[in-house]
Amino acid sequence: MFVIVGLGNPGNQYENTRHNIGFMLIDKIASEAGVFLSQNRFGAQTARAKWEGYDVFLVKPQSYMNLSGDSVQQVLSFFKLSEQELIVVFDDLDQAHGAVKTRLGGGHGGHNGIRDILAKTSEDKFYRVKIGIGKPEHKSATANWVLGKFTQQEINSLEQDSFPLAKSRIVDILRQLTKKK
Repeated sequence: MFVIVGLGNPGNQYENTRHNIGFMLIDKIASEAGVFLSQNRFGAQTARAKWEGYDVFLVKPQSYMNLSGDSVQQVLSFFKLSEQELIVVFDDLDQAHGAVKTRLGGGHGGHNGIRDILAKTSEDKFYRVKIGIGKPEHKSATANWVLGKFTQQEINSLEQDSFPLAKSRIVDILRQLTKKK
């Protein structure tokens, strides 16, 4: 089994915000897999699914972004999995809107959700799937930018281009991880 975590903030007021792009992708994967995420385990909405031929555990931490590591640590501990079986999907200010980048290991790059996951796990050997949200014109507007809502045009672009690419990259990662087992 592999764990796919989407980062975001809980609550209706954060739906379709840039910081919740990880939640948005997890919802798409859950829908494709025909599962419903419920809030009953590990301080997160979770679901186990067969997706693209892989056994995956989908996670949307329900603490705020800065405390995402608690849920991740609990899931890995409960299933006795290592960070190498973890994929985290999140927003990236340093990429243009909709750009998708994957990476194994590394630092937090200023992302507080990743910073907390790194603090709560023993290694930094998990895969990251970063989806670009672009940057505001002025650095002082960053908080409002990441918590700002996508326009309908931006959502359409994500659904038509970015999310299919991100899902394809996740499948590639799952294929690589399966070969290592």
